[in-house]
Amino acid sequence: MIAKSKVEEIVNEHLNSETEFVVDITVSTGNHILVLLDSDSGITIDRCVAISRAIEGSFDREEEDFELEVASAGLSEALRLPRQYKKNLGRSLEVLTNGGQKHHGVLTGVTETSFTIDEERMVIPEGKKRKQKVVEPLTFEYSSVKSVYVMISFR
Repeated sequence: MIAKSKVEEIVNEHLNSETEFVVDITVSTGNHILVLLDSDSGITIDRCVAISRAIEGSFDREEEDFELEVASAGLSEALRLPRQYKKNLGRSLEVLTNGGQKHHGVLTGVTETSFTIDEERMVIPEGKKRKQKVVEPLTFEYSSVKSVYVMISFR
């Protein structure tokens, strides 16, 4: 079986460490290698191809057969690293907590251990009859969320 650490070493040698970063690398028992990459400005298909070729050229198919997929961490992937959160400041997120609660809001702050969204809610203020929009900042520790996705808006 191909070692994940070997794949990670090859990928890191070929990345521009200033702007590009590894989101995840998995190597299954059947030697299916999946490399997810991201960048502060987005990963192009050409960069994925270049990294794929670098990995492909580092292993001998006569020794071990493998399946390789190098992709960008797109909108269908959950956010995993603080660097991805920083890249998405000002965008709408859907947050699913470990307790199963869903929250929707705009990402307004990011630290190494947590992130903050501004969630709009309709509430009835005391002494009023009509609901009013209230923006409530919510802070989540990364460890307290199950998944966080960037919401696509077509407005």
